[in-house]
This record gives sequence, C-alpha cells and structure tokens, in this order.
Amino acid sequence: MKIILLYIAPGYEFWSETKKNRTKSSYHPPLGLLYIGATLEDQGHKVEIIDFHAEKHPVDSLRKSLPSADAVGISVYSQAYKESAQVARKIKEIDPSLPIIVGGPHCSLHPKKSLTEVPAADISVEGEAEYVINDIFQALKGRKQLSTIPGVYYRENDNIKSGKPQLLVYDLDSLPFPARHLVDKYDYGKIKNSYFFKPKFTSMITSRGCPFRCRFCTRNTHSFKTYRKRSIENVVAEIQEIDGNYRSVIIVDDNFLADKKRVHKIMDRLIEMGTDMEVYIEGARVDTAERSLFEKMKRAGVKHLYFGIESGNQDVLDFYDKKTNLEQIRKAVHLSREMGFFTGASFIFGAPIETKHHIEQTIKFACSLPLDTAVFNLFTYKYGSDIWDEAVKNGNIKETEEYAIMADSNKGLGNFTKEELAAFYRKALVRFYLRPSYIKRQAFRSLQRKDFNGIKIGLRHLSNILT
Repeated sequence: MKIILLYIAPGYEFWSETKKNRTKSSYHPPLGLLYIGATLEDQGHKVEIIDFHAEKHPVDSLRKSLPSADAVGISVYSQAYKESAQVARKIKEIDPSLPIIVGGPHCSLHPKKSLTEVPAADISVEGEAEYVINDIFQALKGRKQLSTIPGVYYRENDNIKSGKPQLLVYDLDSLPFPARHLVDKYDYGKIKNSYFFKPKFTSMITSRGCPFRCRFCTRNTHSFKTYRKRSIENVVAEIQEIDGNYRSVIIVDDNFLADKKRVHKIMDRLIEMGTDMEVYIEGARVDTAERSLFEKMKRAGVKHLYFGIESGNQDVLDFYDKKTNLEQIRKAVHLSREMGFFTGASFIFGAPIETKHHIEQTIKFACSLPLDTAVFNLFTYKYGSDIWDEAVKNGNIKETEEYAIMADSNKGLGNFTKEELAAFYRKALVRFYLRPSYIKRQAFRSLQRKDFNGIKIGLRHLSNILT
C-alpha cells in the first residue's frame, strides 16, 4: 500500500498558498511520523511524508500524491485540529473512498471525540501507534477486524465504536529507528529563516514520558506520564547510524537528564565514538545540574542546553509543583555557562496566583542569569493538565471546544487581562534582549564562535514584537 503521512501546521489555510497563512517555519522533523513511517516500511508499505511546516508548496505536493495513495494518516495536534479537519475534508472531496487515519497528541487526549472534530476521518488511534498501525492496514484490506485492535476508534453504521484498550510501548528498543530519509527533502534546523544549528540537522528521542508531574503540563495522561527509557546500546546505535549524515542533533526527550547515571554512560559512549555532531538537549531540569556530568557532556559534543525555569518566584514554582528552587536554577545556568554551552530557558507569566510583583521579579531574575536566550510564555490552561482539571472541578472552566485558554482575568482565570499579559511579554523581551550588557556579551560570544545566527534570530524576533 502507498500511505501519505501529513504533519499539519497550526493556522494553515489548506486551499491557500499565501505567505500570511504560513505561521512558522519548521524547527525539527516530525519524529512521531518518522517512527510510523519506519514501522510501515518494515512491512513493505510505501510511505510519503508531507510536512506542512517545511513544505514550500504543501497543497501542490498533496494534490500530486493523492491519486497514487491507498490511505492518508494525519498527526493531529490540539492547536491544529481545525486545520487537520479542513485538510481531511478536502481530501475526501477529491477521493471519497480514500481512508483517513488520525493520530497524535490530540487523539491521545480525545480518541473518540477526534472523529467528531475531524468528521472526514475514518479511524482514530489513541496513544502510541507503532504496535497497531500495520494491523489497521490489515483491517482496511479486510484481513482483520478493527474491533480487535487496541487503541482504535472507528465509524460503523453512523456510530463510533472502539477496539480493545490501547497498548503502551514499554520495550522502546523493539521499535525501528525513525525513517529519516522520508524527510531528506526538507531543510530543518532553521528559526526565522536562519540556521540555528549546523546543517544537516535532525532530532531523536531516547525516552518517552516524564517521571515528574508539573501541574501546567499536558503530559499527565497515561501514555505521556509513563516514563520509559531506551537502552544505552540502542541509543548509541542510532547515534552511530546518523553520525556522518548529520552535523547537528537535538534530543527532544521530555526529560533527557532525569536518569543521570544513564546519561553519564551515554556520554561515555559518545566520547569513545568521537562523533563530530553538535548535540542540543531540550527540556533539561535545573536539579540535574552536576559538574562531572556537564564536563562529560561538553567532551561528548553537547553545545546547547535548554532549561524549563518558568519563574523567578519560589511560591510560583511550588504552585506549579516544579520541585525546584531558585538556588538550583542559578547553579544550573551558571554551570552551563561555564561549560560554554549555548544556554536557553523558558519562563511563564500569569499563573492564577501571580501579582505584578511576581512578574516583575521573574523578568528581573531572567535578566540576572547568564542566558543566551530566554523565551517568555503567557500562562495557559491546557486540556490534560492538572491545573485544567482543577479549574473544571471548581467551575472556572466549563465544557468548551477550546483546549487551551489563557489565564484571562475577564474569564476569572487569573489576575490580568490578555492585553496586560501581552504588555508584560513585550516588556520582558525589551528588558532582556536590549540590555547593553547582554548585547555586548552576545556579540563577544558570536565573535568567539564565528557564528552570528543567534544575534540575527534574536533581532528578527524582537523586531516582530516591537512593530
């Protein structure tokens, strides 16, 4: 069978090719689809991936590919389920008989409802699909019953029915490595059309789930919160496979450094290999900072480290149940800086307990840290998080078609209006990025590295906000 897998961009208007409808360029490959693609190819299927984030003309590519397709799979995200529905509807208009399967994060949260929200879809997959995707295609050929397949919801006689309970992939080593060749046509690793990493760039994941439970995080459902790790040998084997073909790799685990003994061993193996790839670690916790580990990471080729800091106030960190403190944050960022890592961090404004003083303190705290980049986010209640569930229980959020609601005081969800939060956001960007000390420090580091892309990206981002 020929299967087309689609990664749909939020805000993309399907039947329009105007630039204003392209909301963002592609940061890194759709790793989930690359795993599905590899699983399908192992069974002899032909697979094509169309990434709406990275494709220059996704509509034209989809139109050309549909006549030879036997089925379409769509990775659905909550922030883009309406766009996914639009794409699915257009596909059915072109070929009503073409089966459409939806999966991904949104379908894991709403496996049954996804078929209502994407009415042109025929099958929805809950959770991880690698163990069941080939069974689904066997069912489409009439060789298996959908009712016997774990984690599927499907239409039958105008009703939505379900198969067996979903399966969780506990043995991650049993999965094939991502089929990266399916996206060789795309140029990843760019932010605002500038390379942030050395091309050629890819991503990988060494674990699934997270052992922590931050209250704002949407990854608190069964498949997301169940922490599972690949073996060291399996991780190293994948790195050996991509080494030489790629110059940069980003590790996108929810918490790569959670098991420090394991990371030590992985870094030992990378040092033994002598890989030339630059390594970027996304989503590190500050309480994992350890000099011996960071020194080893540096020798292994780690160049970038990104922390989820969130606040400069201990009471807010406690409210989020981060289980970190301000001293750990300072230690981690300063140690990362000392190692020469390009160090980034995320912050959040607008938690329901926050006052103006809290937000001012977070901005001040961010500016006090030797960070190369800071991302400021506005607090949002997201479906699947503990804070969302508590707000629903308390009657602050009612049943809604929205899956992310900003902490707007007009809705009784915070102490500031959306406009006030937006003003704090702009203020934070100006104070952080336009400090003379920051500009001088970044210019010096860029000269040292002979790489000015970080400055270009920062200036473009700031320019967009101020205009």
